Amino acid sequence: MIKFSNSLIGLINFLTFLLSIAILGGGIWLSTKANNSDCLKFLQWPLIIIGVALMVVSLAGFVGACYRNTFLLWFYLLTMFFIIAAFLVFIVFAYVVTDKGSGRHVMNRNYLDYYLSDYSGWLKERVQKDSYWSKISSCIRDSHVCSKMGVEINGVPESADMFYLRKLSPIQSGCCKPPTVCGYVYENETMWNQGGGTMDYDLDCSTWSNDQSQLCYACNSCRAGVLATVKKHWRKISIVNIVLLVLLVIVYIIGIAAFRNNKRIENDEPYSSTRMTKSQPSRIHF
Repeated sequence: MIKFSNSLIGLINFLTFLLSIAILGGGIWLSTKANNSDCLKFLQWPLIIIGVALMVVSLAGFVGACYRNTFLLWFYLLTMFFIIAAFLVFIVFAYVVTDKGSGRHVMNRNYLDYYLSDYSGWLKERVQKDSYWSKISSCIRDSHVCSKMGVEINGVPESADMFYLRKLSPIQSGCCKPPTVCGYVYENETMWNQGGGTMDYDLDCSTWSNDQSQLCYACNSCRAGVLATVKKHWRKISIVNIVLLVLLVIVYIIGIAAFRNNKRIENDEPYSSTRMTKSQPSRIHF
């Protein structure tokens, strides 16, 4: 098994190299998606860094295993250890910061409403900072996610009852309409008139504006919608990340076996044999 480890580590690192390309592509895709609609750049940079690091390390491990280069294998093992540790910290951190909070079901509505009070921790503190939120809200506004909500049936705008049956994204629900509790009356997807709701119940009720450049971009519900989007994206890739972490650990263990095998070859130690020396040579000869 130890002699077989060099060939196996070379093959696995080649596959890991291909996987690093996919991870790098995923990070770039998340970056593009964040710029276009979600606007909270949280997941893409760790994935891009991990993808590039895996690409470099897998090349070093592949060359080191195939050419029995002990230095490259040593570099591979040392760097892989830090990558695994950093990846584990990233997974745990992302789970912790996206653990709490979810949308609330609303009576006679198919979409969910989002409240910032349901969230806590580092991400909530980030979106509550005006300097940080101004960049996110500007990004959401520039993405035109709200203006794209309009739906027509046979050339006729959808009715209120049809709108209530829609499944809105967290950002559409939190940023493009007022919270349901405010009691606003539907005119169209982004135009709502004051009704009989309790306007003092939620600060967002007075923050909402029919000005298409304002809407609910300054609302806490919009902040909550962004956090819900981050949580949704993290949950989608969490299983892949855990599987990747397990794969990295397996590759690391095999890499240790390959490194030991190369050290044995450099020391001219035959496999499954031991060297014994006597402190005093025997004086009996036959």
